[in-house]
Amino acid sequence: MWYTMMPSPAGRLMLAGSDEGLHWLSFTMGAKAREPEPEWREDAAAFRECTGQLNEYFAGERREFDLPLAPRGTPFQLQVWEELRKIPYGATISYGELARRVGNPNASRAVGLANGSNPIAIIVPCHRVIGASGMLTGFGGGLDIKQRLLDL
Repeated sequence: MWYTMMPSPAGRLMLAGSDEGLHWLSFTMGAKAREPEPEWREDAAAFRECTGQLNEYFAGERREFDLPLAPRGTPFQLQVWEELRKIPYGATISYGELARRVGNPNASRAVGLANGSNPIAIIVPCHRVIGASGMLTGFGGGLDIKQRLLDL
């Protein structure tokens, strides 16, 4: 597994992946902060395309990502994460709506847990899911970062 660190308007990010694709895009601060595992090897060059696309996104020049992704999760988590990628740039949906979109309208809590376990923040836009009242709810990078990402 390779990794690199990247400064961003959302704080310092850790990207980690393999030949399969990007496994993690994580915040290095906040409730779900992640740091590299001891056996991982730092290699910024392996993430040149990814960091380029993220920089374009933060500059307002990109709305969608075209990168090989390799998240690992349960079949349900993978389904939720795939549905997150369908939320258009500039849009938000509720957890209830996300549950309806994955075919189980009564699974708002399970969808919330899967959303909170998303290993590829920003690119798989879990920040675009908000509470039914329109209020911001939990986010691994912190609610201030969630608001910054939504403001983009």
